Amino acid sequence: MLPFTEDKVFLKFLGKTLLEHQIALAQKAGLAEFIIIGSPGNITRLKQIAAGMKGIKAAFAVQKTPGGIGHALQSARRWLKSPVIVVNPNDLYGVKAYQKLLEPRLNGAAAALLAYEVKEYFPGGYLVADKKGYLQNIVEKPAPGREPSNLVTLLAHRHNDPEKLLDYIDRQPAGKDDVYERALGQLAAAQKVKVVLYRGNWTAIKYPWHILDAVRYFLDNAPGHIAPTAKISPKATIEGKVIIAENVKVLENAVIRGPVYIGENSVIGNHTLVRDYSHLGMECVIGFGSEIKGTYLGNGCQTHLNYLGDTVAGSRCNFGAGTVTANWRFDEKPVAVIVNGIKIDTGNVKLGALIGNNVKTGVNVSLMPGVKISPETQVPPGTVVKKDI
Repeated sequence: MLPFTEDKVFLKFLGKTLLEHQIALAQKAGLAEFIIIGSPGNITRLKQIAAGMKGIKAAFAVQKTPGGIGHALQSARRWLKSPVIVVNPNDLYGVKAYQKLLEPRLNGAAAALLAYEVKEYFPGGYLVADKKGYLQNIVEKPAPGREPSNLVTLLAHRHNDPEKLLDYIDRQPAGKDDVYERALGQLAAAQKVKVVLYRGNWTAIKYPWHILDAVRYFLDNAPGHIAPTAKISPKATIEGKVIIAENVKVLENAVIRGPVYIGENSVIGNHTLVRDYSHLGMECVIGFGSEIKGTYLGNGCQTHLNYLGDTVAGSRCNFGAGTVTANWRFDEKPVAVIVNGIKIDTGNVKLGALIGNNVKTGVNVSLMPGVKISPETQVPPGTVVKKDI
């Protein structure tokens, strides 16, 4: 996820953390008891978020070192005594996903795995099921072109006998990152594991540019709303579905064209344009002459005479006058991004820059499509950024 270093569950959408959204979705399906597994570095904040949510009972486990899903479940062993649904909060789907896993017909299976039909390669776990829908094999991250099926598993798995699952996890060689998947394969060989097809909305936050997909997911599924404390000039133009939070100011001749989210205490200045699928955090200032299109900004960002297109920026970024993010290649091919030294095709024909927290750019800076800017970076005036910083 570099240049974004914060845990994904703490990313904010529509004013709430991803974790809050996920717990609320599970509550909507009727679930009220949660086991939250964190790390030594984030467990305190996880507890604070859960404490602020009504109607839930939460227990917490600490996974002391990164060791994959299997190791995480071992860390929570003391609570895994009755049927559970194991969830990765980085997967976004509708309430129907939970409803399908809670169907009584699945009571007799050892486990049930939520599956999604994909039309193109996705770097995840692929499922092979028989004609009756029972799991035959699971292949974790096969090479492109070597997928055993078109079914990928979403990490929303029901386990009716979690102690049996833990027994299989305990048998796996230590140090492997696919312990959970291996255990599932062995469980399926011994007992019935049902593959449950889900055809609703699904978005996975795996890479930084997927934050823009998450913005679409949340904006498409949320109703429009303008807070009563927002101050909007009668000379401003607002079109389409917008969500404008408390104490936002929209000044003269500003144009907001939804779907758009604008966070608390933000200011949308004179002669600005904020349009389709932009998501602005708290206390942002969109200064004179700026256009924001399809972009995610964290809290406290400031712009002035800028174009930010299909860009993801963290919090407290300051864009000097004339800074522009290019979001389209001249050859019209999808934009590639370097991740861990490997060039990855994002599949996006339009993608701007990926910018960490506390980045400052001088005047007339140009950021080419798909470049990544590390947190705390200062980009000098007049710079053309063609490679990751």
